[in-house]
Amino acid sequence: MKKTKIIAIILWFSMLVFTVELASAQSFNNLDLEPHDIVYYKAENNPKPQIKVLYGRPKANEETVFGTKVPFGKIWRTGANEATEIKFYTDVMFGNKFVKAGSYVLYTIPKENYWTIILNSNINTLGAFFYNPKYDVAKIDVPVSKDNSIDIFSIGFNEKQYGVQMVLAWGETRVKVPFYTEERLLTRL
Repeated sequence: MKKTKIIAIILWFSMLVFTVELASAQSFNNLDLEPHDIVYYKAENNPKPQIKVLYGRPKANEETVFGTKVPFGKIWRTGANEATEIKFYTDVMFGNKFVKAGSYVLYTIPKENYWTIILNSNINTLGAFFYNPKYDVAKIDVPVSKDNSIDIFSIGFNEKQYGVQMVLAWGETRVKVPFYTEERLLTRL
């Protein structure tokens, strides 16, 4: 009987040590301070997405963003960490350029009054460190507008009569990037 108690105590102590070891292995000390988000664009009455954007969401922390934190005139990954990835589930018109369905990196060059928006086919890159213009698929310039300040970089979509605008927003800056899909054009005829 005494031997059984000793074995039970040793087993209980071993399980306790093992449980404590597992609990400490599950600590989340190195969480990303700039998490990623996904935004979809779905056309009216269509459950399938037409556009998906995966991007990092940096915080401004009440600092001026563009021109300081993100310098004017330099290539930007359009978010934080990995370069922002945009996937088209259908062919699109981007400015006056036809772009095939597929995945691309969305780079931007912020300037005070307008931004250059770039679709690049070299996906799965870290930030803008490996940006190579030879992989540019399309490039357009869009104007900058101002609105109420938001602290965390955000991307959303607004439907327009013949297409959709992808809105990039951070601080007081708003940039609206137009996309036109064949489906959207045909439904408006």
